[in-house]
Amino acid sequence: MNKAVNEYISQFPEEVQHKLEVIRAIIKEMAPEAEESISYGIPTYKLNKKPLVYFSGNKNHIGFYATPTGHAAFAEELSRYKQGKGSVQFPFKEPLPLKLIERIVQFRVAENNQRKK
Repeated sequence: MNKAVNEYISQFPEEVQHKLEVIRAIIKEMAPEAEESISYGIPTYKLNKKPLVYFSGNKNHIGFYATPTGHAAFAEELSRYKQGKGSVQFPFKEPLPLKLIERIVQFRVAENNQRKK
């Protein structure tokens, strides 16, 4: 476990920490070879030295970044959430879409591995 990511997560209220840890666990399960670090001030995962996904805790939501293609590939399923360029916001008041997050990470892993070849 990356100490900087642990410190990042620990700054949030317990309920938010739990949600961030759940996303972290999904990423680690779906992409065990991914390198975990802090970049742009948020938890970052790289595979084959290329960005995979990022996540962040915010005031009222968790930001999830699967740029550039992860959002486009799941646009219909993500359409119910507020989005920015390359980001989606999962509000704290709603359950996390765990299966969707899993599928997005799997998609990005396959994509990164394809680029490696």
